[in-house]
Amino acid sequence: MRVLTNTALVVLGLGVMLSSCSKKEQSQKTGMTYNDRSNGGYLRFKQTHPTPGPGLVPIEGGTFVLGGSADQDVMYEYNNVRRRVTVPSFYMDETEVSNQDWLDYLHWINITFPTDRELYYNALPDTLVWRRPLSYNEPYVDNYLRHPAFQDYPVVGVTWDQAQEYCQWRTDRTNENILRERGYMVTWKDKAGKNGQGAATATAGTGADQPFNTDMYLNGQIRGQGIDGKNMKPDLNPNAKATGTGKNGRAVRPIRMEDGVLKQGYRLPSEAEWEYAALALAGNTQFENINDGKVYPWNGLGVRSPKSKTRGLILANFKRGSGDNAGVGGGLNDKADITAPVRSYEPNDFGLYNMAGNVNEWVADTYRQTSFEEVEDFNPFRGNEFTNKRMADPEKGLYAKDKYGRPIKDPARSNKKLSYSEMIAQQQAQAAGGNQQAPQTDNANGAAQPGASAALPGTKDPLAGKAYTADYRGYNDTVNTSLYGTTTLVHDRSKVYKGGSWNDMAYWLNPSTRRYMDQDQSSAEVGFRCAMTMVGAPEIHPEGKPHLPVKKAKPYKAR
Repeated sequence: MRVLTNTALVVLGLGVMLSSCSKKEQSQKTGMTYNDRSNGGYLRFKQTHPTPGPGLVPIEGGTFVLGGSADQDVMYEYNNVRRRVTVPSFYMDETEVSNQDWLDYLHWINITFPTDRELYYNALPDTLVWRRPLSYNEPYVDNYLRHPAFQDYPVVGVTWDQAQEYCQWRTDRTNENILRERGYMVTWKDKAGKNGQGAATATAGTGADQPFNTDMYLNGQIRGQGIDGKNMKPDLNPNAKATGTGKNGRAVRPIRMEDGVLKQGYRLPSEAEWEYAALALAGNTQFENINDGKVYPWNGLGVRSPKSKTRGLILANFKRGSGDNAGVGGGLNDKADITAPVRSYEPNDFGLYNMAGNVNEWVADTYRQTSFEEVEDFNPFRGNEFTNKRMADPEKGLYAKDKYGRPIKDPARSNKKLSYSEMIAQQQAQAAGGNQQAPQTDNANGAAQPGASAALPGTKDPLAGKAYTADYRGYNDTVNTSLYGTTTLVHDRSKVYKGGSWNDMAYWLNPSTRRYMDQDQSSAEVGFRCAMTMVGAPEIHPEGKPHLPVKKAKPYKAR
């Protein structure tokens, strides 16, 4: 009798579950059913909190004092004045980008553009950064990047511009791999079987015979025979035409941003994000109270481990004193002479390795001495260059692309949404004229700045009728670029790097310290790691914490 009762309860429970699952969601404002082909196919996507991309760990944001960990200013720069700010939650690389990671990048360029020697050459790190006139570093020039003994060591000799290119490449390769592994595009295996190789290019003749690009894919410009996978989403739009790819000949569609499948773009972290992540004060926080501050990414005022098993060991790879890069033979203090493998030493409380020492790291910000005083207090950043994607066919909404399959981006021409007629007229003018770009000028005084990236600061939009500056890297700054090299080395190409390196004294291990270098320069002491924006709720670990209840909307019933 008890068995029958239990069985009945199970069947009843399954029936309730199935009946509840069969009920489609409704619009809270119109009562129309979502995801129903018969009423027009209004879509409601499953609400998800995306997971980080490969190599990233989540960093729960919050408020902290930018520049607050600095205990001295030995350079008398006065460039890290304390300022309370809020950093939103984001993702960050667990480790620095390694030589193996960069060799993957070079290999992809070599197999995808085998005849483009310029592209490959421009992506090569400058291994001559190891060369010194009075030091025998020539073996590092030849071996550091490519020898397998150094494959897990951080890549160096990379400029800020090269780091940006790597971030874009990593975004596209990650998203392409997701789409192919899940069958939304032709799988790697099927693709290699058709063309005899695994090169990441689409089938010719489809209008998308260039390497995969996330923006192009989301704009519907990468699809067709030989590209579309077997697991594409059904297209519920009644106007959609069947392509033969879907089951039973039904219409299918590519993945959209709303599906939550694709990852946000990899990028360099902002200076505030980097400093916040390096400090990792979340490990010292309880009930919104920070129990103890930090001078370094670890607790305590020293650079040696206080733990019994590792007592006295150096906690980072840095230069202990003049002429002391490694310590004494038989008892090397930090176990490294130059750089060390990217997973050396203990991670900080966010799980990030080498946020002090090993190599300095590029961040996204343009350097200004007064940035900490002037930036916004939410998600502070200095270096905005606003752009729009150029249209090849404004009527069809197709992006113009360069020879590498990436959308061409032009300086933004307005700070507001234009009317449709204005937008079409502007895009047609750009498409017809190729958008010949004026040389960049300093937004404070109009002085020409040679060699700067494409931007049109201070241009007057003929349609919007008001002056609009697309380049805000030097916002509210009175530095005159005509004085560059005479009274200052700071201009809009000066980029911040932080963290200290194998060849730096302990002072530079403090997360608040900051230095700068031109964006096309490199060093044997500077590498980088990537970050990614987090979308959705900022709380990383809600479990075990009190929450106010949130009620679901009641379904609408017509009467």
